[in-house]
Amino acid sequence: MASNRLTSLSDDIRLLPALTTLDLHDNQLQMLPAALGELRELQQLRLGLNCLRSLPMEVYALKNLRNLTLQQNLLDALPEELGQLEALTELDLSDNRLTELPSSLGRLCRLQKLHLCRNELGRLPDSLSLLTNVKLLDCSNNLLSDVPTSLSQMAALEQLYLRHNKLCHLPLVHAPVLKELYVGNNQITGMSGEHLAGLGVLSVLELRDNKISALPEQLAALGTLTRLDLTNNNIGMLPAALGLLPELKILLLEGNPLRGIRRDLLTKGTNELLKYLRGRIKEDPKSAGDVPTAMTLPSQADVNVHNIKTLKSLVYSDKKADRIPGELFLAAAEHTVTSADFSKNLLSEVPPRLADTQASLTELNVAFNRLSCCEPLCSLANLLHLDLRNNQLRHLPAALKNLTRLHSLILNFNKFKSFPEVLYDMPSLETILLANNQVASMDPARLLGLLRLSTLDLSNNDLLNVPPQLGLCTTLRSLSLEGNPFRTPRAAIMTKGTDAVLEYLRSRIPA
Repeated sequence: MASNRLTSLSDDIRLLPALTTLDLHDNQLQMLPAALGELRELQQLRLGLNCLRSLPMEVYALKNLRNLTLQQNLLDALPEELGQLEALTELDLSDNRLTELPSSLGRLCRLQKLHLCRNELGRLPDSLSLLTNVKLLDCSNNLLSDVPTSLSQMAALEQLYLRHNKLCHLPLVHAPVLKELYVGNNQITGMSGEHLAGLGVLSVLELRDNKISALPEQLAALGTLTRLDLTNNNIGMLPAALGLLPELKILLLEGNPLRGIRRDLLTKGTNELLKYLRGRIKEDPKSAGDVPTAMTLPSQADVNVHNIKTLKSLVYSDKKADRIPGELFLAAAEHTVTSADFSKNLLSEVPPRLADTQASLTELNVAFNRLSCCEPLCSLANLLHLDLRNNQLRHLPAALKNLTRLHSLILNFNKFKSFPEVLYDMPSLETILLANNQVASMDPARLLGLLRLSTLDLSNNDLLNVPPQLGLCTTLRSLSLEGNPFRTPRAAIMTKGTDAVLEYLRSRIPA
């Protein structure tokens, strides 16, 4: 009965005692009947997107309930009786008004997924450590200034989301199988080797939009790390030992005041940057990475087998070529390629054989080419990062919204005259770079739908005015507007940074 206009549910629901699934999400329910407690066989109860402030106590007696979703309601508290739902494997409490959680939450010993994002939680109960089967814990968008170290006892925890909180330090959570840790958009100023010591199997570490100024050398000990996001911090220097991380495929550094690294090097992608860092380490010049015949095919200039086998990367950059050789894709046919760099060539179309990598490709760089169309990229559904800067693009295809995992999109130095429509329909985007185009307009009301957007660069475009409603995009941590012909905000306000600009724009919204 989802997506209707129900304002109440009849007691006659008890006449369906064999129900195992009851879906009432996206209605206008303000309360539920006690008769729900008579549905003894109920396993899934979906109540998201309603107006519920509480649940009848009888619901907490449903011993077979495995899935309870309550996202986007008006809950501000939960009773201790929640702990009676011991069969639960998934509990979604996101987008409510919860300020604390009952200690009985720790009794839900079969729980595997717990969603607590977008509430008003100031602390997490120590009893969470008893949830030894939880694999995913999402506490993003709360008011957490600390995380209990007891979470290290969550033996099955693989994914921990702590984005958009008030953390000042990397949490000391050393869960034994933790693979993904997301702490972006906090106030973290630094981290030590102690914070990293227990993260032996970590593959994803997101530290974007914090205040980190230095990285510890122990970061290089995370041998399983594949993705490191340091976007929008205060990092001036990179430890050269980062270049020795054997599995690192994606290193994001946009928005840092890096010294000692040429800006053009940062645009060449992760592989080139890691190669540069390795070169800064004093070691045997005849190391394995430098032996030409052991790592490359006879046509070394075209195909680097070392990159394909070891780094899982297709690299054919700065060749001034109008096509990508077929042997490059042939060499990659038996390997799981996760990144491709075809930048600085003369490509007028996307290489058709790129579709062969669609099951695994997560990072693609086709910057500095002559592309006027990017339609073939719409099949690369696993892309996380896409660099299309310095091409001849005027439009983006509507099918680009198929890239439902895309986090960052770079479109600088193209020929866009307006904000690309399809981007409004891509809620996964965190970074949009549209500098040095001819963009004259955007729709701030639709931008509000991009709930993860934290970096927006519209500098050096043709914006004659900045809509005050843009100030409502409070997820933005970095907004670049310089170089446009608008008169307000004045330069004096612009120099104060993103927060000041957003506050100024909000003050100009008509009452």
